[in-house]
Amino acid sequence: MTFMKRNYKILLLVVALSVAFWSFIPKTNNNDPEKDKVLLELLAFVIERGHYDPAAIDDNLSKGIYKDYIQALDPSKRFFLQSDIDEFAKYEFMIDDQIKNRDLTFFDLTYNRLMQRIKESKNYYKDVLANPIDYTVNETTNTDYDKQPYAKNVAELKERWRKQIKLSTLSSLTDKLELQEKGSTDSDKKDGKKDDVKIEKKTYAELEADTRASSLKSLNEYFGFVDDLNREDWFSVFVNAIASRFDPHTSYFAPEEKDRFDISMSGKLEGIGARLQKKNDFTEVTELISGGPAWRQKELEPGDVILKVAQGNAEPVDVVGMRLDDVVKKIKGPKGTEVRLSVKKADGTMKIISIIRDQVEIEETYAKSSIVQKDGMKYGIIYLPKFYIDFEDNSSRDAGKDIALEVERLKKEGVQGIIMDVRDNGGGSLKTVVDIAGLFIEEGPIVQIKSAGKRKEVLYDKDKRIQWDGPLVVMVNSFSASASEILAAAIQDYHRGVIIGSKQTYGKGTVQNVIDLNQFVRSSDLGDLGALKTTTQKFYRINGGSTQLEGVSSDVAMPDRYAYVKMGERDIDNAMPWDKIDPADYQTWKGSGNFDQAIANSRKRIASDPAFKLIDENAKWLNDRSEETAYNLKLDQFQAEQKALEEKAKKYKSLADYKNNLKFTSLPYEEEATAKDPVLKEKRDRWHESLSKDIYVQEAINVLDDLSGKKTYEKSVTLKKDKTVKS
Repeated sequence: MTFMKRNYKILLLVVALSVAFWSFIPKTNNNDPEKDKVLLELLAFVIERGHYDPAAIDDNLSKGIYKDYIQALDPSKRFFLQSDIDEFAKYEFMIDDQIKNRDLTFFDLTYNRLMQRIKESKNYYKDVLANPIDYTVNETTNTDYDKQPYAKNVAELKERWRKQIKLSTLSSLTDKLELQEKGSTDSDKKDGKKDDVKIEKKTYAELEADTRASSLKSLNEYFGFVDDLNREDWFSVFVNAIASRFDPHTSYFAPEEKDRFDISMSGKLEGIGARLQKKNDFTEVTELISGGPAWRQKELEPGDVILKVAQGNAEPVDVVGMRLDDVVKKIKGPKGTEVRLSVKKADGTMKIISIIRDQVEIEETYAKSSIVQKDGMKYGIIYLPKFYIDFEDNSSRDAGKDIALEVERLKKEGVQGIIMDVRDNGGGSLKTVVDIAGLFIEEGPIVQIKSAGKRKEVLYDKDKRIQWDGPLVVMVNSFSASASEILAAAIQDYHRGVIIGSKQTYGKGTVQNVIDLNQFVRSSDLGDLGALKTTTQKFYRINGGSTQLEGVSSDVAMPDRYAYVKMGERDIDNAMPWDKIDPADYQTWKGSGNFDQAIANSRKRIASDPAFKLIDENAKWLNDRSEETAYNLKLDQFQAEQKALEEKAKKYKSLADYKNNLKFTSLPYEEEATAKDPVLKEKRDRWHESLSKDIYVQEAINVLDDLSGKKTYEKSVTLKKDKTVKS
């Protein structure tokens, strides 16, 4: 949850911090070490004065930073030697002092050593892949890197690289051999029927060589990406190791990261509307965003390689070998300006493409809805991927307005119940969740906010109009967090709808504010300092309980494949604690007389449903499998183990073939849009296809069936017929 710049109390805090910090910021020249020192000092200053409950910058914090930072630099322990770690360990309890003293000794030591080890390791993997790998040797490897010691010397480190590469190529080789043994692949299917594609017969030696070539290509690309990282990128890793020890959601945004965060929150950017990826030294177009200027112009295509970039009539700049972030900076730009791209097409021809930049809306960010038909009943499902808003542009889209519009469109189609799907929704703007919850109640409190040492603040829906007063289901899962949990909690506390999904949601009950660090310095010599996202408040349900750690427990808990995996806030060692405050003053919803019966019916269906039983069994098996980290590197033994796993997994394959008895169609306005936009049509078709295979949506519709009994629904309409629709 990011409670952004509109919070005037936070703005006052920022102003106060700015005045204080200006008094001791030194004038500096434009060099990275000095900028890094200022950033360290600024980070500590802002967190200590702006965080909801800042931890003391002491030896305990230093120990946590040290652990997280070293793990972030070398998670699989294939770069550092034990002698490196012994040298680093001298600073384990000194990082707090170095932060206070603007001392970069520890960072410089680790950075320089990492650069040395990365350079050395390039020879390790190339040596391993230069010759055929012997898969007849009976040996094992373990992928539980946390429990592995660091290599004592270079010989041990090379052996670690050899085994990691051998496991990767062995897995690939096993797949190739199995595919060739079958003689065909069913990867291409049309209308549910297998389309056999003949596989070219190759010798074992040829297949083994192919796996090494593929692995070499992947590792070259990986090291190409690593080579693109500069000192500033690695310093951001260090700064984030510091920030995240205050709590899991406090983090540092380097300038490019801040841009990406703003785009994810608003769902729009100014540029050409193309997604790019780095392939060795080249930048390749992977996708054009529907409706964007490149998509409208129809000259740039996926697969095109960008060689040069020019601004208007200026001389083009060669971008071959340039960092992807730097290429993106050159292509992005203000609306109405021209960029000229020199590209190499898939057929090898060269072309200069001129594109006028424009505002690009990233469609996947926004809410979307579908009509669902079952046995003569018509329902609506609204999927919200994020609680988005653009705080800089009041005329832009925000989730609250969009959901209101989708509800109105569904009402016009005569739906008899609505599902709000916030599965995998990690949160976003606090304002939008208050607006959205308000669409489903007459008026009242939605969430309670508490800042450090201050009295609580209650955020209300003050509009008596109700956008939707019919049956309502909110779908959640273990990845529904923050704003999603506020919505689910409010709907649950009001008894307004049924919460259905995972046993509980993620458990993030904190509010973050993004603070631009550049406002604290008067000199521009330092360049862009980025931003700090820090926890400034905690939010509470209207019943007084926090969602922190505990999340929101579903009224109807359904088994899912991640049910036994540790992934919530409660599994993070430095998460903020759960607590409780006084409840707000609110009255529960009186509109549905069969609410409890609908929940009871759903629980009975799930308990007796063989598919849900199989999902639960599969989840337990997957959790057990995740704890098995030892692998045999002998081909015949590895193949036997994989076949045994495949046999065990066969009983769960029916889950992938599940099909519900629901029909999903786009709303009329979108039917018109997809008729003109084949890319959008393909995306909607894929969404509807996934919904038709979704057992959880099936049960959500069953709950709406129970909630929308004709008598109950007509009573609800009668009670609300004098209300004006909220727009």
